[in-house]
Amino acid sequence: MEAVSTRKIRVLVAKLGLDAHDRGAKVVARAYRDAGFEVIYTGLYQRPEAVAAAAIQEDVDVVAISSLAGAHGVLIPQLIQLLREQGADDILILAGGIIPEDEVPALLEAGVSRVFGPGSDLDEIIEYTKVNVKR
Repeated sequence: MEAVSTRKIRVLVAKLGLDAHDRGAKVVARAYRDAGFEVIYTGLYQRPEAVAAAAIQEDVDVVAISSLAGAHGVLIPQLIQLLREQGADDILILAGGIIPEDEVPALLEAGVSRVFGPGSDLDEIIEYTKVNVKR
């Protein structure tokens, strides 16, 4: 008989840099919670080092980053590099918010699994996370 894991998927919802708008991050965090995920929200103005440390300490499966301030092209790759340096390269990285289409390929190349833009369907985000979580 195969053992069935009852562990909830753990998601860290993060805001990097000087981005002061977190309504979308809170909506996504609530959707994850309502779908049965365990959710940790970092709050505003986080540095990549703090988010990486929280992700490792909380043993999360997913880091979902909301970006509305334009620093995603620098801060998200820094976060991914920090996670890789600490052996946490199996954490699923998602990004969302206001990210121009022409900047998405660089984020995917850096290690983001998928970018969800404004108006993304919450059920699609939840399903994508369930299907693609690596742990």
